[in-house]
Amino acid sequence: MAALQEAFAIAHAAGALTVLNPAPACALPDGLLALVDVLTPNESELRLLAGLAPDASAGAAAQVLLGRGAKAVLVTLGAEGCMLWRAGVPAIHLAGRRMEVVDTIGAGDTFTGALAAALARGAPLPDAMESANAAAALSVTGRGAIAGMPSRARVEALLRG
Repeated sequence: MAALQEAFAIAHAAGALTVLNPAPACALPDGLLALVDVLTPNESELRLLAGLAPDASAGAAAQVLLGRGAKAVLVTLGAEGCMLWRAGVPAIHLAGRRMEVVDTIGAGDTFTGALAAALARGAPLPDAMESANAAAALSVTGRGAIAGMPSRARVEALLRG
């Protein structure tokens, strides 16, 4: 945890945008959360990180993490899509896409990787979220974490409809 926090401190000091996928979830110090621009847990990780009961609302859990310093909490919801919370801004929900599921292994990793790639290209967070949501949907149509990851071209084709 100390090495992770130091890496985020270095990135933050250099002006980098930081994304943290807290999997597997464990307690995160407030000092680390204060360095996180985008936190990308799944629903169960979200509640665990916030220290709330499993039946607590995702919105309540996201507010706890925002209050502890995260700038944005972007929760993956499996087939239900994803939801973004930021302080002072209405939450954004993107519905999941109906896909023929072959294997869900790696969908969360695909989501975070596609999100980071879109952000690195300069996409605003809501647009990057849309790209990540599409990439994760496509990833479940293939078998395995690596083989299931779609190309950028496939993601863009899905987004175009």
